[in-house]
Amino acid sequence: MAIDLVKENIECEQLLGESTADSVIKGEYVIPDTHPDVYQILTLDAKPSILTKEVMQDKIYLEGQIQLNVLYLAKEDETRSGVHNVVYTAKFQNSIELNGVNRNMPCEAECYIEHIEPVVVNERKIAVEGIVKLKAAAYKVYNFEIVKDLRGLSDVQVLKNNSSIDKIVGTCDGEMVAKSHMQIPMDKPQIGTVLKCDVNMHKKETKVLDGKVQVSAFANIYMLYRGKDTSDLCYIDNDILVNKELDIEGVSSFMDSYTDFRVDDMIFDIKEDDLGENRIVDVEALIRSNTKVMNKEQMDTIEDAYSPSMIMDMEKKNYELNVMHGQANNEAIVKGNIEIDSEMPKPASIIMSTGSVCITDKKLVEDKVVVEGLLKVEVLYKTNDEDKCAHVIRDEIPFTTGVEIAGAKIDMQCVAKVSLESIEAAIEANTIGVKAIVEVYCRVNYMRNKEFLVNVMPKEGEKPSKKASITIYVVQKDDTLWKIAKRYHTTVDTLVQINELEGIDAVQAGGKLIIPGRALI
Repeated sequence: MAIDLVKENIECEQLLGESTADSVIKGEYVIPDTHPDVYQILTLDAKPSILTKEVMQDKIYLEGQIQLNVLYLAKEDETRSGVHNVVYTAKFQNSIELNGVNRNMPCEAECYIEHIEPVVVNERKIAVEGIVKLKAAAYKVYNFEIVKDLRGLSDVQVLKNNSSIDKIVGTCDGEMVAKSHMQIPMDKPQIGTVLKCDVNMHKKETKVLDGKVQVSAFANIYMLYRGKDTSDLCYIDNDILVNKELDIEGVSSFMDSYTDFRVDDMIFDIKEDDLGENRIVDVEALIRSNTKVMNKEQMDTIEDAYSPSMIMDMEKKNYELNVMHGQANNEAIVKGNIEIDSEMPKPASIIMSTGSVCITDKKLVEDKVVVEGLLKVEVLYKTNDEDKCAHVIRDEIPFTTGVEIAGAKIDMQCVAKVSLESIEAAIEANTIGVKAIVEVYCRVNYMRNKEFLVNVMPKEGEKPSKKASITIYVVQKDDTLWKIAKRYHTTVDTLVQINELEGIDAVQAGGKLIIPGRALI
């Protein structure tokens, strides 16, 4: 008689490993003819992004670009200075070594500026040199079938065990457009030149519902501009909510998720108001999201099986599975005071503060992930000096925060990510006080070995041999009714009935059991 195998597909992934590499950025750039000579560089805003990634044998190859926005002071007459900007693009490429990775593995990659420095070569040329830190993580995907049940034999005996398996239920990509319509108030000058326009994503949220996910975030769109016919610098911003509902078959509200947001493109348009002044700014930013939904699924897996009337070959395979122990978010408040030394011009007012965050170290302790990071901050402020109408002060502020994940242990693995939620600066005595909120996300995993039944084949022409007489069996240490029944080609129910046992656990070492034999005709 044929055995009907009921199978189920298992898909899960584990973190194979993560690694980093440094990519050196170095180049010289000419000031366009439409711009005045460089007197002093104020800021260099460098935004790196990864354009392509390719997984190879034992390494991950990355290509990217950096958008460089240089703000500089220029002499506009003998006593007065003004702020101008120039935009350049630099390319980078590098490989990250990671043992065991191959072309079929998915990977995540990110990059950030570790250090970058602009230098004035002469009044018409600047040089830029720095390091981009590249980070990649590769995941090993398991996709295999297991035998969930056996049918077709009336006397087949199956021992099942409830197991917890982390499964990837689904992934989906979303696309949203953040649209901002900003009006410059009359107490500020109209727009002359846009020096910087950017977007920062914050207050990110994902809700998993039945058959779909809702992703949402706020896009903080901000602009720094120089007033028309004046050297005044002005800053405006606007928070725009973006959200989208995405279908993912098979997901439900009790499942876990993680969403990554990124700004892919942005355009702005300056328009005139009813008075003919440049006081209207329309900005559109393309926001992309990538959501992964995971579930810790409870399922009955076959630990063992046999038939009293048939000999079966059972094929088992051992898999090293990733177990997601837990994930959590935490908001860290980072504070610091930047000293204003005697050589710097005194601040009259803060124009704009910007920053970026990165992780310098992470470690697991009992019930917690400890994350160490660095907040890199730049504060642009107005001065009362005519020859230096604006100045920039910068600093690096270290921080340490803990993310509570109950049951986390030192020998587990963890993934950590940080993002800047908000930053503000204020003049405090002879310092600039900085306060930032950093969002920290941690996910803790560990590995465990699990053996699964993947195939069952009957041995043709072979049948179990039974003794004709009754056997009196003395229970040994570590014996179970299942083991005894399988050894003597009978069933657990038969042993319970004949021996009048109260249950399947009512056996002790040294006890005696009656094992029925085969009837003779």
